[in-house]
Amino acid sequence: MKQESYKVTIEGIAKEYPRGITYGEIVKDYEGKTEAPIILVMVDGRLRELHKHLKADCTLQFITTRDPIGQKTYERSACLILLKAIYDVAGQENIDKVVIHYSIGNGYYFTMKGGTDLTQEFIDQVKARMHEIVDANLPILKRSVATDEAVALFRKHHMYDKERLFNYRLGSKVNLYSIESFEDYFYGFMANHTGYIRKFDLVLYEGGFVLLLPDKKEPDKIAEFRPQEKIFHVQRESQEWGNKLEISTVGDLNDKITKGGIQDILLIQEALQESKISEIASKIASAGNKKFVMIAGPSSSGKTTFSHRLSIQLAAHGMKPHPIAVDNYFVNREFTPVDEFGEKNFECLEAIDVEQFNKDMLALLEGKRVEMPVFNFKTGQREYKGDFLQLEEDDVLVIEGIHGLNDKLSYALPKESKFKIYISALTQLNIDEHNRIPTTDGRLIRRIVRDARTRGTSAKETIARWPSVRRGEEQNIFPFQEEADVMFNSALIYELACLKVYAEPLLFGIDRNEPEYIEAKRLLKFLDYFVPVPSEAVPHNSILREFVGGSCFNV
Repeated sequence: MKQESYKVTIEGIAKEYPRGITYGEIVKDYEGKTEAPIILVMVDGRLRELHKHLKADCTLQFITTRDPIGQKTYERSACLILLKAIYDVAGQENIDKVVIHYSIGNGYYFTMKGGTDLTQEFIDQVKARMHEIVDANLPILKRSVATDEAVALFRKHHMYDKERLFNYRLGSKVNLYSIESFEDYFYGFMANHTGYIRKFDLVLYEGGFVLLLPDKKEPDKIAEFRPQEKIFHVQRESQEWGNKLEISTVGDLNDKITKGGIQDILLIQEALQESKISEIASKIASAGNKKFVMIAGPSSSGKTTFSHRLSIQLAAHGMKPHPIAVDNYFVNREFTPVDEFGEKNFECLEAIDVEQFNKDMLALLEGKRVEMPVFNFKTGQREYKGDFLQLEEDDVLVIEGIHGLNDKLSYALPKESKFKIYISALTQLNIDEHNRIPTTDGRLIRRIVRDARTRGTSAKETIARWPSVRRGEEQNIFPFQEEADVMFNSALIYELACLKVYAEPLLFGIDRNEPEYIEAKRLLKFLDYFVPVPSEAVPHNSILREFVGGSCFNV
């Protein structure tokens, strides 16, 4: 005989709840008692949506919209509501395609094709319809269908990117989400009902529109839209490259791989990057007064390989480049500041001996002979080993470090002598028209593969450290990215198909009882969309080689 109730332990306190009650009903007892709305739960360490039913004694943890997973759930649910509102206002017959492209500030950039003009009036109507949907607290329903049925459904709704994507799905089932009669596929969990999505805005921008969403730190507020024009145009340029290659989604890429065209795609993509690096070198050389090329970007952007390739191009333009790693100016480890968690903070500016860096760079600018330091990462001490440098007329320093765009690092150097470059892996590929690939996912997978190969670090350790790395980027890199003279996108359109081969075994190695298992499972599900590509054909000077190995550079 089945039990009539089960024991649910929340924050150390056990309560009895009837068998079959939804987790959504349970969390109602805690409404207003958490710092933000509860949007998902963890049941004995497993992530669950609120429509799921209680089936056994368990320990329950709340996931709110302030948590990273909860924030992503909020954003995903907002996109579903947006799409329903667009189809409700315009009518399906007047929409060819609505596409989510990339993040922009605290929102996402969309474009729309079809018989409906994208005007302020239309955007206002969509926003009003979204508010109606939210105010109605409509349930967001989930159903599992056979993959073949899903493919036929997507074809019927003219969602051809999804149809193409699921032609490569090994699983026999697909989970679909719906609000009333509008149904779609999304990669990841959803809110229980539309009433969760109270805060959002829509703004016309650059031929499309932006869905603005709250920051996880302030889930009750929509920040003012401040477009980051430089990075937006780099992302758009990369999108246009993808369109020229006829690859904008994972399904497109899989078609190229399976039909034998990936070798040409690989070489064309690498050639496009080399052309861009040559263009940057030409700008530096033609300026005539640049002595300090400052390169900065977030973790796993490929800064080291980019620095080598830029140096080669600078040499081809008649200059003599000298690489300088800002990391060699770390303060001795005993003087490294600690963060709010009591751990050494190697990513803050105070971890660098800024005074000595400026003293040495000024001396080099004045033509003096300077002994350059080398930081010993084993002993945690800065050392001098007789490595002297003196600049001549055509010499240029290629300086790589996370603070390169922050003028506080190079405060003593004349502004006109600096050329700033921001590099990041801005993934231009979408899973399908309504599911984007976050750039952070691409960089995390790069780092998992590289750290395992070069440092013997497990995927579990890399995932555990990632939130700290991201905090450092948000504090020390992203605020300065628009200061760059040029931006370079290091993402390769084919790279995730290559990285899959290396990353999957590492992610499968994380035990399901570990806290990092949830993230590993999410990444494995994401990588499952890709048909794998062997790395043998990847050129030895490719940025990808910095992560998978086999680079011709010392990286």
